Amino acid sequence: MSIPRSGEIDGLVIPNNCCAKKREKIIIDTDPGIDDSMAILMAFQSPELEILGLTTIFGNVATDDATSNALLLCEIAGCPDVPVSEGSHEPLKRGKPRIADFVHGSDGLGNTYLPPSKSKKSEKTASEFLVNKVSEYPGEVSILALGPLTNLALAVKRDSSFARKVKRVVILGGAFFALGNVNPAAEANIYGDPEAADIVFTSGANIDVVGINITTQVKLTDADLDELRQSKGRHAQLICDMCKFYRDWHVKSDGVYGIFLHDPVSFVLLVRPHLFTFKKGVVRVETQGICVGHTLMDQGLKNWNSSNPWSGFSPVSVAWTVNVEEVVNYIKKMLMKQ
Repeated sequence: MSIPRSGEIDGLVIPNNCCAKKREKIIIDTDPGIDDSMAILMAFQSPELEILGLTTIFGNVATDDATSNALLLCEIAGCPDVPVSEGSHEPLKRGKPRIADFVHGSDGLGNTYLPPSKSKKSEKTASEFLVNKVSEYPGEVSILALGPLTNLALAVKRDSSFARKVKRVVILGGAFFALGNVNPAAEANIYGDPEAADIVFTSGANIDVVGINITTQVKLTDADLDELRQSKGRHAQLICDMCKFYRDWHVKSDGVYGIFLHDPVSFVLLVRPHLFTFKKGVVRVETQGICVGHTLMDQGLKNWNSSNPWSGFSPVSVAWTVNVEEVVNYIKKMLMKQ
C-alpha cells in the first residue's frame, strides 16, 4: 500500500499543523505501539496543538524500537523535522523492562514492517529535552505521557523546578478501583516502572490521569473498524492495517471484538477535557509485594487521625466518568480526517 508521508495531495502542498502558530505546546512521551500511533497521528492532525517533540520509552516495544517508530510516525504525519529524543532503556530500579510485543507485534505496529524513517533521533536524551523545553516555555508546555513514566521521573530528578514549570501532564496509567491489565492489581504503564510513577504522582505537577477503568469503556467495534477502512481518512488504511493484529489480540485476551482505545482516549482528555469528570486526591503507587504497580487515590472522604504515606502531597485529577459516545465520535472523526 502507499503510505502518505507529507502534506502533499494531488500536487498541492497542504500546511501541516507542525508549522502553524498560537497553539498549545505539547510533548508526547510515548512507546509506540498501535494505539500510541493512533493518538500521535491524531495529535498531528489537531490544529490547536504545536508538537514540540516526541520522547520515547520502553513498554509496547523496547526503547530503541519506540524511537524508530516515533521517527516514522513524524514522517508519516508530514512533520519529519519534529525532534524525537530517546529515553531510558530500563526502569529506574527494576532492570530489564517488560515489553508487550504480544499485544502490538514484534515491530510495535501490528507487524506491518513499514520502511524505516530517514530522519535521525535528537542528540539530547528524553529527560534533557523535557527539562529544556519546559524551561524554555515555563507554564506553557503540556506533556501527554502514554507509556511508563521513567523519563518524567528523570526530568523531575534532573530539575527540581520541572514540576512547577510544566503546564499540565496528562497521564495514561493506573486502574483506579478496577482490575489491572497486567494482573489484578496493576495497569501496564504503571507496572512498567512503579517507582517512577510514584515520583511523578507526588511531584506537585498539575496532573490529569486517565486509567483503564475509563479507557476500557471506549472501544472501536469491528463495524467501526470497517467504517474506518472504507473512509478516505489520510491515515485510515495504515491504522486499520496496524489494528488487525491488535484486534485479534483483544479477541483472544478479552473476548472483545474490536479494540480498546487507551491512548486515543488520553489524547481526547488532553484536548477535550469537558467530556470527562474528575475526582481530586493524592495518588500513591505500590512498589513492593504482590500489588506492585497498584495505584490508590485518597478520595478525601475521611480526616485521618495521623499522617500516612498519602499525607503532605499535592492532589491530582483522576478521570472518574467519560462520555463514551462523544469520545468515540471524536476519535472516529479524527481518524477519518482527510
